[in-house]
Amino acid sequence: VYWPLFVLLFYFVCPIPHFIAKRVSEDSEAASSACRELAYFFTTGIVVSAFGFPIILARVEAIKWGACGLVLAGNAVIFLTILGFFLVFGRGDDFSWEQW
Repeated sequence: VYWPLFVLLFYFVCPIPHFIAKRVSEDSEAASSACRELAYFFTTGIVVSAFGFPIILARVEAIKWGACGLVLAGNAVIFLTILGFFLVFGRGDDFSWEQW
C-alpha cells in the first residue's frame, strides 16, 4: 500500500510560501509583514495537513495504524529538518560561506 507516499507532496510544497514571501518582501518592505504572516499561515496549513493525512488514511482503514505512526514520526523528523534549515541558512544577507 503506497498511500502514505502522498505525504511527500507536502514536503515539497511546504517551503514554497516562504520563498514567495521572501521574494515579495525584497521588493517592498511595507507589505512584507502581511505577506510573511500569510506565508506562515499557508505553511502551517500544509504542515497540519501533512500530519492529518495519514490519520485520515488510518481511520478509513486504507493503511494500518502502525504505518500511520511511522509516517507521523517521519513527518516530525522531516519538518524539524526543514525548520532547522531555515533557521540556520535563512537569516539574511549577512551570512557568508567563509564562516564554515
